[in-house]
Amino acid sequence: MALKIITVFGSSQVRPGDMVYEDAETIGRGLAQAGYAVMSGGYKGVMEAVSKGAREAGGHVIGVTTDQIGSTFAIQPNTWLTEIHNYAFLRDRLLHMVERADGYLAMPGGVGTLHEIAETWELLRIDVLPRRPFVVYGEMWTMLISELQATRFVPGGFDERYVTWAMQPADALDLLCNWRQRMKLDAPPDVD
Repeated sequence: MALKIITVFGSSQVRPGDMVYEDAETIGRGLAQAGYAVMSGGYKGVMEAVSKGAREAGGHVIGVTTDQIGSTFAIQPNTWLTEIHNYAFLRDRLLHMVERADGYLAMPGGVGTLHEIAETWELLRIDVLPRRPFVVYGEMWTMLISELQATRFVPGGFDERYVTWAMQPADALDLLCNWRQRMKLDAPPDVD
């Protein structure tokens, strides 16, 4: 049976010593120790941190890169990756990270991370993807999503089948690794 994969979205702007970087590294390590492969956009910041944590724990680390970022910003994939998939276009990169994952974690980030959250959430909400854990991390996304879910523009309001949130690495790991038990889902896993 193939490893379960958790996709991690997040800012490329954080650096070692930043709390978000350290939390992402801790989460990457915890996911690898729990037997998950970690997938990210493959560059620096959160992507590097989660890759480093997972790789140092002996985990499998997947980077999904794109010519549109690599060429535009003249950056290379981070050195912690064990597998790289490269696409010409951002949309194909995101589709890979969403469709081939068994769960998602959105760390703090900017417009790119917001786009990744919105795309993933909508595909889960309209049942294009089978139910999978999706955790947003930190106060920034928690406030934004709870405000959005409280409006009349999100049918049904808050539904943790689609998005949950965490403020600490241990909580994020629990939500991702024990999602089935928390949701009391008896069905077999969606993706092997």
